[in-house]
Amino acid sequence: MVLTQIYGSYRFGSSSHLSEQQMRRFIRLFKRSTPAVLSVLDGRSSVAFDQIVGIGSVVVKNYTRGGLIRNFVKRRYLNLGKTRGQMEYELLLKVKSLGINAPDPIAYAYHGRLFYLAWLVTREIVQPLSLARMSLEDEKHAQKAMKSAVDQISRLIDNDIYHVDLHPGNVVVDREDRVFLVDFDKGYVFRGKKEKLRKKYLARWERAVIKHRLPIMLSEMMSSGLRAN
Repeated sequence: MVLTQIYGSYRFGSSSHLSEQQMRRFIRLFKRSTPAVLSVLDGRSSVAFDQIVGIGSVVVKNYTRGGLIRNFVKRRYLNLGKTRGQMEYELLLKVKSLGINAPDPIAYAYHGRLFYLAWLVTREIVQPLSLARMSLEDEKHAQKAMKSAVDQISRLIDNDIYHVDLHPGNVVVDREDRVFLVDFDKGYVFRGKKEKLRKKYLARWERAVIKHRLPIMLSEMMSSGLRAN
């Protein structure tokens, strides 16, 4: 069950009660997110990091627009129901319930009514290294991580979940060698056949590998792994 709380002009959603101190701290973080990194090696989100009393290390994602529309409207979205942050928060809860490694969702928030700004708060993954960067620096280590990544992506497919932008930059490995799938923004439950979903995952993955000149091993292991499953 998700609780809804209001603090000033901000609305929060979380699975547990947030204190006023925690919400105030989040709002400060909302105002100082770093610029988005436009690189497949390190992801594309605009984020901020901090330690929150009673929660621990968190990451705040600031939702920003991509494509041509960002030249006119950079951060605001038309409110047609659930916000971007709420949808990703709920999908992360579902993904986590399936035993897939993904960021732990802490809360989502938004500001505004007809047009809104949105944020997502997750628990920080300790010292993450993207699979894309790892494949360029330590290919043998990346091969090991790929086995876990393929297993988790297969589980997404088995449960009809589509991560619309899954590429080697959105797979990260923490300091304990645990592999996580990140950035589920715009993801959704796929209503078509599983084979079509499998092809979508393969096409997006292979396109990123080719475009960014990553080791072909990443595509070969993904292709053989998903077909074997």
